[in-house]
Amino acid sequence: MAHTASQSHVSQALPSLESLKDQAKRLRARLHAEGQEMSHSKSLELIAAQMGFRDWNTLHACVGNRPPFNPYLLGSRVRGFYLGQAFEAEVLGVQSLGGSPERYRLTLHFDQPVDVVTFESFSAFRQRVHCNVDGTGRTTEKTSNGRPQVELVW
Repeated sequence: MAHTASQSHVSQALPSLESLKDQAKRLRARLHAEGQEMSHSKSLELIAAQMGFRDWNTLHACVGNRPPFNPYLLGSRVRGFYLGQAFEAEVLGVQSLGGSPERYRLTLHFDQPVDVVTFESFSAFRQRVHCNVDGTGRTTEKTSNGRPQVELVW
């Protein structure tokens, strides 16, 4: 049974509009390769039906009106590498920076301070850091050896 606009799909993990449109393009290309022609609008309607929606406009409205997915939650626990050193931390702050791909400004509080100096003669420990990461948990800023400054692992 097809869903109506009044039914809630917000709790479902729906793909982004870009992903849905890409699915429709791939469907058209596949059918074209098999000798079947289909309009772009028809392929969008079929994707909507496949997702359980009455039509493309209903799916588009639902996906377009949902809050953006944020993989980082205030107070959640994360682990990864900071300047190449393993850490576990609590997320103390999250701010969406937007963009494509989506980026986030995080404030992390490490369980154990991390030594940010690689020299044996002295140390400098850091326990709280701010970083800008993408949806994969990596910073665009890199260390001198080419690794991201922060790498979160799932």
